[in-house]
Amino acid sequence: MPTTDQHAKLWDLIKDTRYGMLTHRHGDGQLHSHPLTTQSKNLEEGGTLYFFIPRDGEIARHIASDPMVNVSYANTDKDSYVSVAGQATLVEDQARKEALFNTMSKAWFPQGPTDPNLGLLAVSIVEAEYWDVKDSKMVQLMKMAASAVTGNPPRQMAEHEKVRGG
Repeated sequence: MPTTDQHAKLWDLIKDTRYGMLTHRHGDGQLHSHPLTTQSKNLEEGGTLYFFIPRDGEIARHIASDPMVNVSYANTDKDSYVSVAGQATLVEDQARKEALFNTMSKAWFPQGPTDPNLGLLAVSIVEAEYWDVKDSKMVQLMKMAASAVTGNPPRQMAEHEKVRGG
């Protein structure tokens, strides 16, 4: 069971990254990815992320037969990277749709939170993994240069942890 600190750290790395790449599997086994905006305001207990998707779209069709997904985040400004493996489901929760809906969402769903094509995708985290680089770019370059000279891989380039979902 993850600690509150682990979930807090995970959310801290995700919250400022506007888009996540959601990867799902098609029936033929091919993997497909889509950029989605994370709608969550925090990482709820149990570790669930929320996204808006079209009910009549590709993602909704494919997660119905294979709900295992991955959402990856890369914040190159902060040098942090997150990979979330999870179970995706379309949920019926009108109150949550209304709470999460914003002006940007209206571009995709012009009828607002009651748009009949607005699907609320919940991704329950099974496991997440993150890499968070604390060193400045200069220190990173010095570590890599030292590795090139010594032939030894650089050590501790990033904080790296695995977090289990709820």
